[in-house]
Amino acid sequence: MRTGLGVQHFISPMNSRPFPRAAKGEGVYIFDDNGKRYLDGSSGAVVSSLGHGNRRVGEAIKRQVDAISFAYARSWENRPDEALVEMLGERCGGAFDSAFFLNGGSDAIEAAMKFARQLAMARGEAGRWKIISRLPSYHGATFGALTITGDPVFSSMFEPMIVKMPKVPAPMVYRTPAGMTPDEYVDYCADALEEKIIAEGPESVLAFFLEPVGGTSSGALVSPGRYYQRVREICSRYGVLLIFDEVMSGVGRSGKFLAAHYWPNAQPDLVVLGKGLGAGYSPISAIVTSSALVNEIRSMGGFAHGHTYVANPLGCAIGCAVLEELTERNLIAHGAEMGRYLMERLNALKSRHPMIGDVRGAGLQIAVEIVADPATKEAFPGELQAMERIKEHAMSAGLNLLYRRTGGGGFGEWFMICPPLIIQKHEVDELVSLFSEALTAFERALGVGYEPSSRMKEEIR
Repeated sequence: MRTGLGVQHFISPMNSRPFPRAAKGEGVYIFDDNGKRYLDGSSGAVVSSLGHGNRRVGEAIKRQVDAISFAYARSWENRPDEALVEMLGERCGGAFDSAFFLNGGSDAIEAAMKFARQLAMARGEAGRWKIISRLPSYHGATFGALTITGDPVFSSMFEPMIVKMPKVPAPMVYRTPAGMTPDEYVDYCADALEEKIIAEGPESVLAFFLEPVGGTSSGALVSPGRYYQRVREICSRYGVLLIFDEVMSGVGRSGKFLAAHYWPNAQPDLVVLGKGLGAGYSPISAIVTSSALVNEIRSMGGFAHGHTYVANPLGCAIGCAVLEELTERNLIAHGAEMGRYLMERLNALKSRHPMIGDVRGAGLQIAVEIVADPATKEAFPGELQAMERIKEHAMSAGLNLLYRRTGGGGFGEWFMICPPLIIQKHEVDELVSLFSEALTAFERALGVGYEPSSRMKEEIR
């Protein structure tokens, strides 16, 4: 929409500050059109795992464009599609030998939902249609994905237009309910899944969607291994498909190629991939599963789903180049090492910045939860716009970060500290220093003593 102020983003609220204009990317940095450098501390929306300006991917793009950039999947097969399936199968391991490529995370979530439903139909279980997911969770912004996204505030505007699906609590152990230990709460959340399946009627439950390492909705939540194993056992007991949403955690972000590889006794039936598969160089996502399940659907006429750019050769060629780069530069192991170092550095900031309540995650999928009071774990009042203000201080200092306030703050709020997997130790040091600088600037603006409650009330007035 063009106005007197120039082109405005639809995603920007009225009277918001204009975004800087990204002009160039190089490694872990983005430069605006004034030449100012920003460290890409969240890889955009946890996408740019290879950083910016990767030569291998750039050359792959040129080669594929020179060959053919588009071939409609209902008329043609193409070599990049075939190669990417094979490469994913090698890296995912086990029974994950089949893949279906789409455009983005929400697309792939919906494809997984449709796959699960068609599998139930192929098995003569037409009564299965309910999908259980967790509260909080995020599985996408399209209408189908919204039905299983666990954020009532985020979905509220569209509630009359979506089918409500059952939810169970995610084990957010930083905010364990009163009277429970963290271990007891983890068991409670696993029990809640079985109770929900029974209450809904096992014959009606199709699948359980789970982010094995939490994304923006739960701030890089990682549960104890027994939680995932119990979930697997419960789903198997009632014939419910277990689907891992690894749109964010997959393709090396979590420190392993799949976060599922952390729990070999709790393997899902399907995995959804996105973000890191194209690493920001192309919109591409995938559902990955076994040929055994695919053949069940083929027996009833094939997978009844598709978009224009399904298995697009250009996107698949980029995906192949991304996987080659990850492998040849050993970037998953490097990212895991840098993640451990980054976690140490962020935890060390707690003594300097009491508003850092928790640091959690896996690999380079890390979240820093921000609290007004570290004793009560109280979040800052929404009116204060604390996260937006800290982000602005960070941008001024030269650090770009992604944040989320889930459920209107009811589940907390956090920054996703998820730099590209190529980040080096000195760049981690720079990131942490800039983040500390942003927190300090916010504290000074707030006049924090540290007596947050009274100070914040004054600031809000």
